[in-house]
Amino acid sequence: MKIKTIGVIGSGLMGSGIAQVAASSGLDVLLLDVDQARLQKGLASISESLDRLLKKEKITSVQRSETLKRIQLTTQISDFSKADFVIEAATENVPVKLDLFKKCDEVCPKEAILVSNTSSISITRIAAATRRPEKVAGMHFMNPVPLMKLVEGIRGLRTSNETFALVRELAQKMGKTFIEAKDSPAFVVNRILVPMLNEAVFALQEGLASVEDIDTAMKLGCNFPMGPFELLDYVGLDTAQAILEVMFHDTGDSKYRACPLLKKYVEAGYTGRKSGRGFYDYTSQSAK
Repeated sequence: MKIKTIGVIGSGLMGSGIAQVAASSGLDVLLLDVDQARLQKGLASISESLDRLLKKEKITSVQRSETLKRIQLTTQISDFSKADFVIEAATENVPVKLDLFKKCDEVCPKEAILVSNTSSISITRIAAATRRPEKVAGMHFMNPVPLMKLVEGIRGLRTSNETFALVRELAQKMGKTFIEAKDSPAFVVNRILVPMLNEAVFALQEGLASVEDIDTAMKLGCNFPMGPFELLDYVGLDTAQAILEVMFHDTGDSKYRACPLLKKYVEAGYTGRKSGRGFYDYTSQSAK
C-alpha cells in the first residue's frame, strides 16, 4: 500500500504540527476541524512555524511554499473518502474519539489505516468502534511536532503486522524516530512524565517551594530544558488532568490521582498558555 493522502483530524497544536510534517514529507494533507475559524488558526500556526524554520535556514522558501500547497482545509469528514491514512488528533476525550473513528470507518476507503494520536486512551478500545480493528493503531507524536523527533507506535490487540509496519514506515518518512509501546494507559512517555508533573503540583500545594523555584530546581538539578510548571502550561493543564484520569481509571492505582490543586486550576479556566493563564500569567509573565 502506497500512502499519498493523509487525513488529519483536529487543527490545534498537535493536529497542525502533524499536518505540517506530513506535508513537508511530500504527502497531500486533508486537515479537518469543526469550522473554518479553527482551520484558519491552524493554518496560520503552520505558516508561522514554517517561517521560523525558513529564518533559521532549515528549509527554503520553495519548500515552505510547496508544504502549504499540499494542505487542504475541510470541515467535512466525507472528504476523507480520498484519504489513504488518517491521524486523529482531537481532544483527549473517549466518547469524542470513538465517534470520530466510527465516522472515519464509514467514509474512508476500506484499505485506509486509521490511527490515533491519543496520549493515554486504549487503542484496542478505539479500534473496537470500527469494522477494521486490524487497521487501527496508535501514533503518539510529541509536542511541538515539527521539532520533537519521537513517535510512540502502539498496537491494539487486533492491529495487524502489516498495519503496524506501515505506521512505522510513515513515521520514519516524516523524519521521526519510532519506538513501539504496549497498549497500556499513557504508554511510555506520559506514563513516566505526567505523574512527575502531578507530583510537582503536590509539592506546590504542600508549600515545599514556589512555582519559580520548583522549575529552577528541576532545570538546574536535573538538567531539564523546561521546569514542570512551564511544561504543564505548554501542554495544557486540562490535558494533563485528562491523562491522569485515564491512568487512574484504567489501573485503579491511587498514585495516578490528579492533585486537587491541578483540578482547581482547570476548574478556574487556568489551562496554560492556550488560555493565557496557567501556573504562570502570560499577560505579565509572572507566576501566581
